[in-house]
Amino acid sequence: MRIEYHRTLIADHVRNQAFHDALAAVIKRGETVVSDIGAGTGLIGLMAAKLGARDVFLYEAAEVAGVAAAVLKANRAKTCQLLPCHSTEMDDPPRADVVVSETLGNYALEENIIDTLADARKRHLKDGGVIIPARIRQFVVPVISDRFWNELVVWNGVGFDIDLSVARTMSLNNVYVRSFVADDLLAGGRAAKEWDVVTLGSDTRAARKGEASWSLEAKATIYGFAYWWEAELSPGVTLSTAPDAPRTHWEQLFFPLGTPMTVEAGESVLASLRSRSSEEAGTHLGWTAVHFDAAGASKSRQAMDLDKGWIP
Repeated sequence: MRIEYHRTLIADHVRNQAFHDALAAVIKRGETVVSDIGAGTGLIGLMAAKLGARDVFLYEAAEVAGVAAAVLKANRAKTCQLLPCHSTEMDDPPRADVVVSETLGNYALEENIIDTLADARKRHLKDGGVIIPARIRQFVVPVISDRFWNELVVWNGVGFDIDLSVARTMSLNNVYVRSFVADDLLAGGRAAKEWDVVTLGSDTRAARKGEASWSLEAKATIYGFAYWWEAELSPGVTLSTAPDAPRTHWEQLFFPLGTPMTVEAGESVLASLRSRSSEEAGTHLGWTAVHFDAAGASKSRQAMDLDKGWIP
């Protein structure tokens, strides 16, 4: 059990406050039934109880469920019931007015939140009920700083007349958790574009694909792409992992290119991203970059794939 990981969640005050605010907006004291899916140590379920939920069902299949049980007991949470299983495995689950699930990763979908909440809408949620988060928007922007890319090509300079290019290729076919600043990104990050939107509960496509393109006003070298997400928990309450958003325990992701692309003013670049996630096979990611000249003709294309890399 990775208790240290759960400590980082508990220490994330931005995350905690956002979920508290979203729950406070929908819970009617003494009436609302809440299901907390992926409850961890029980924090969000306890928030719901403190806000006056009539009953709270906490689903947690990992070893941390033992910690959650002790936490609920210590807090004398009589309206909370821990169910030590995955919500998708529960036969005839109790119906809730609100389903909440903080199963988000640095890549938003890596913990199978789409499948989990699609099942929850069918089997756990009452008609007219509320799902938190409601929606996830995914963003991408070119990276024009070389500082992260240079970390990944140290294989070039080992010396001793040894060729480690195979390992370099594997490194570049990986996705890395990094924190970007404005100078790292095209137009200081303002050029970020939405490439995918997921409406949780109703969207059942765990395989995602989208693209975005940019026409450059000035010459730039592109070393890869930065990724982040924004989750709408409830109307007016959002969480974002963008570089300029309030800091959370999540960071951005770096999708590197195999070779930097030097793009002239008037030329353009297109990024295509794809992912598929499942409980059995984990998360698979791929990204493609295409460089177009000013007339719209393709100059070069790079296809990168996590399956060709080595998970860091």
